[in-house]
Amino acid sequence: MLKKFEASTLILRVVVGITFFVHGVVKFQGGIENIVGWFGAIGLPGFLAYVVATIEVVGGIALILGLGSRVVAALLALLMVGATLKVKLAVGFLGNGEMAGYELDLALLAMSVFIAINGSKMFALDQVIFKGQKTDTKSF
Repeated sequence: MLKKFEASTLILRVVVGITFFVHGVVKFQGGIENIVGWFGAIGLPGFLAYVVATIEVVGGIALILGLGSRVVAALLALLMVGATLKVKLAVGFLGNGEMAGYELDLALLAMSVFIAINGSKMFALDQVIFKGQKTDTKSF
């Protein structure tokens, strides 16, 4: 049973990592200054665009590799809460034709919270780096 749980969590961790990584890279490739301007237009400080995109890229890579998965997932969950409350809630669950709704944000939030609570050990670099050290998997 434990192997199935770990394998499932591994799949979740990698898919969430890839998703955030791609979303972060697209922000930089599409012109981060456009995102900076958009953040300003919705009442957020422009520099947060760099923070969000960097967290998505670095956090995505960390999840894929299994480095600090619980902490990274919690940070990504906070991003999803912010995106949902500040932007997506107003456009609805499925969106309004111009902007996507919060259905993906909600799914990524749920997956990130799951990883933050449960961790993910299978094929995680944390297991190699901290091999032999006892870690408390119950606390967060």
